[in-house]
Amino acid sequence: MPHRNREGLMPSPAILDRLGDSLHEGVMLFSASGVLVYANPAATSLCQGCSQDPDSGLALEALLPRDAMPQARADGRWSGHLSFGKDSILLVHVYFCPDEDGWFLVLLQDLREVRAYEQDLLRRHAELNVRLTAAQAKLLQAEKLASIGQLAAGVAHEINNPIGYVHSNLGSLQEYLHSLFALIDAYERALRSPDPRAMLAEIDQTRSRLDIDFIARDLPQLMTESREGIERVTRIVKDLKDFSRSERDESWKLVDLHAGLESTLNIIWNELKYHATLEKDYGELPPVECLPSELNQVFMNMLINAGQAIGERGTIRLSTGHAGDEVWVEIADSGPGIPLDVVQRIFDPFFTTKPVGKGTGLGLSISYGIVAKHHGRIDVDSQPGRGAKFRIVLPVRQPRAA
Repeated sequence: MPHRNREGLMPSPAILDRLGDSLHEGVMLFSASGVLVYANPAATSLCQGCSQDPDSGLALEALLPRDAMPQARADGRWSGHLSFGKDSILLVHVYFCPDEDGWFLVLLQDLREVRAYEQDLLRRHAELNVRLTAAQAKLLQAEKLASIGQLAAGVAHEINNPIGYVHSNLGSLQEYLHSLFALIDAYERALRSPDPRAMLAEIDQTRSRLDIDFIARDLPQLMTESREGIERVTRIVKDLKDFSRSERDESWKLVDLHAGLESTLNIIWNELKYHATLEKDYGELPPVECLPSELNQVFMNMLINAGQAIGERGTIRLSTGHAGDEVWVEIADSGPGIPLDVVQRIFDPFFTTKPVGKGTGLGLSISYGIVAKHHGRIDVDSQPGRGAKFRIVLPVRQPRAA
């Protein structure tokens, strides 16, 4: 029999009937001898295809396989499947309660409904995954743009500096062209003059007055500087374009990580050069399968953090290496280091020790997610007073699904 509650009272049969009527699962109660005592409407509906009518006294032995009742008595429960007709398959759970004479509680579920529910769960899970992926992509893109926004002044300076001397060189080039055209005019007059010796003397005076010898020496250097300046601007703009690219526009490819590091340094160099000495120790790296712009985001976050940790003046050491099926990129700074209680939280979203306006608290969290997406890891080694070292370890090739 069902247990009584603390007050010694039991729900009335009417309440039990209403509860049973509201259930989608079939509920049946049998006596110890296997005689049906109670069946809710769902059980009656589910058992319509069996050989006996539940309302006319269905026996448990006729409903279950031969070994079901002995196993339920011995173990307290039995689970299995029943098939009625061509399409009706029921999931059955039998529970034995050895109270007084004993009772069998039978729960029935239509497997079609169970499978439909599972399919609905899978569909919802897939929808949530799509939404989560889209949200992660938007968050990554927002962090990229935020990083560029924080570096905007430095990037503008890096662009304005070469543009400034290219503009100055163009002014000098214009003056040089006037001088060269004047010299050409003098030669043309000499060719038409009846007194070539007098005109040759005038040409020499013109060459001296316009300082043509200096122009001849300075002009190639001026053009070289101007070309380098334009190439510098072109590289920065290209690196910015590659860096800000959305992951939807990018596919997995084999790339040179050193090229990615140099591209990232090209963008953020103005942020580092006034207070950090950069030391490079690049090893031999094979092409690595990755999403280049996402890894560049990681490199940028790590390098900017290292620069901000240094303070007024210090050193950033950038090194790379290759061991077995993995490559690593290590960024170490000579800053004050990270306290032990902070190290445990640095990858938490929105956690930051920087002043307001200096960071979003998402840089390391996003970096951790990107590296994990590449089936890699980030190792941290830091002690207070001895700087911090971040090692990004990545597989050379991404693992393939079986």
